[in-house]
Amino acid sequence: MATEHSVFQAPDNPNCKIWRYMDFTKFVEMLQNQALFFSRADKLGDPFEGSYSKENVRLRPQFYREMFKKGTKKSSAKSLEKWSKITKLIPRWTYINCWYINEHESAAMWKLYSSSKEAIAIQSTYQKLFDCLPEKDFFVGKVNYIDYDKEWMPEGNTFYPFVHKRKSFEHEHELRAVHQNFQHEDDEIFLDLPNEKSGISVSVNLNQLIEKVFVAPETAEWFKNLVKGVLEKYVFDFEVKQSRLDESPVYY
Repeated sequence: MATEHSVFQAPDNPNCKIWRYMDFTKFVEMLQNQALFFSRADKLGDPFEGSYSKENVRLRPQFYREMFKKGTKKSSAKSLEKWSKITKLIPRWTYINCWYINEHESAAMWKLYSSSKEAIAIQSTYQKLFDCLPEKDFFVGKVNYIDYDKEWMPEGNTFYPFVHKRKSFEHEHELRAVHQNFQHEDDEIFLDLPNEKSGISVSVNLNQLIEKVFVAPETAEWFKNLVKGVLEKYVFDFEVKQSRLDESPVYY
């Protein structure tokens, strides 16, 4: 199971439903590899991944008052500048697997994360995700949404920027599994090395993780049968359901 960590907040209900939306090819890759894909943070498409808020920049001299007292303003400013360069490199070595927290599937998530009607959503729970991950250096928690112009983000740990996002993403209700793997030798960390990987595949017990598989709204019956056939090929017997967004409305 994953490791508990003070930076990562669990949902109030550990058995709350979580969803991961993907196209069919990624679904087959997951089954074939029996693994979850963790994308590099700097490949997720949000340029703010791993960054801090403007309020952090504004309040740092006050927050680190003791540091500024002990050294000259020039040396303290240099330290902050050095740390700024380091934090820009950390997303290169941070890997993230994203989920949507909600008791129900989301029409918005289908549109955001599936490029066609041939798409899949797997449904699990926070606890099952936590339990199926490797124990060492894997962490799971909710994303906190803040105003990057006005709100302070906690500092003092390299994970904080990866459990915070801008309020414009609040509709995602995101849960994240996070892993950091800094390149090091003899206790010296080398963040400026090139990273050829776009992400990492992490082996998990899919039977332990997945509760149900949903096919996208307005999907043809042949596609649902194809999904069932692929599951049989890889010897999985997950329940395959049509998206509930396709249910007929009731007027009386």
